Amino acid sequence: MQAMRIHRYGDASVIRQEYIPRPAPGHGEVLIQVAATSFNPSDIGLRRGLLRAIFPLDLPCTLGAEVAGTVVEVGDAVQALAVGDRVIGRGEGTAANYVTAAADTLVAAPAAIPLAHAAAIPVAGVTAWQAVFEHARVASGQRVLVNGAGGGVGGFAVQLAKHAGAHVVATASPRSTDAVRQLGADQIIDYTTTPVADALDEPVDAILNLVVVSARQATTLVQLVRPGGVVVSATVPVQVPTDSPVTAVHFVARNDTSDLAALVKLVDAGVVRVDVTASRPLTDLASIHRDAESGRIRGKVILVP
Repeated sequence: MQAMRIHRYGDASVIRQEYIPRPAPGHGEVLIQVAATSFNPSDIGLRRGLLRAIFPLDLPCTLGAEVAGTVVEVGDAVQALAVGDRVIGRGEGTAANYVTAAADTLVAAPAAIPLAHAAAIPVAGVTAWQAVFEHARVASGQRVLVNGAGGGVGGFAVQLAKHAGAHVVATASPRSTDAVRQLGADQIIDYTTTPVADALDEPVDAILNLVVVSARQATTLVQLVRPGGVVVSATVPVQVPTDSPVTAVHFVARNDTSDLAALVKLVDAGVVRVDVTASRPLTDLASIHRDAESGRIRGKVILVP
């Protein structure tokens, strides 16, 4: 089968198209024919070795961390899934024609959208879900700032915060403004021209930080939160003084099938839209990495074998 692999850490040139044996499902696993995988900014850190202390790769390895596809074979002790089931989930080595995954890490794919588009959900969607509901605990009537609303996580975060009943302020570049507005943001701040502090007329209850910020920028964000509020960061830790009335939370999203299944229900109900900004061939993976490092990627890009 075709697989996009790396043999060493490095720049995008280390990504190779190779042909390797199709895997077989083990105990408790299924074999999935991949309809699509998805690109995530964290893939760059993995490829470059920047995350090796947290997520070491067993090189050589196939890239890709989420999948949408169809079950074509089941291993021993698998009862909840059958051949022909359409599934999504997080995994390893999903940038390929086929991938094996533990059956209990997968959920039924949404029926309301194309199967390939569902590959955009598991990482970005669950990260946004945990930021909004678990860490920020967004409630109706609150004011929430989504810092980095133009990215894949940001698009889900805007929609989920709105679903929770919040007034959503979003930062976005001009190229993302229309899309973020369509996702439900009440106010959009063009961070390329206007400091966020100048555009806010009152403090917010929570900030969902989805971009890498400097220590100075982090200090500015904390100052925008009312006493008792929270800054939730899915990227770098945001430090607050020990006597600050603001709480700071840094988290790495965990693979939680209950969160993913709940999100799928909202997609099927039409509450959450999956905004796929581009569909590219799997062999374009190195090019997509280069585009992302140059700031030319917006939202979620799926890759189709």
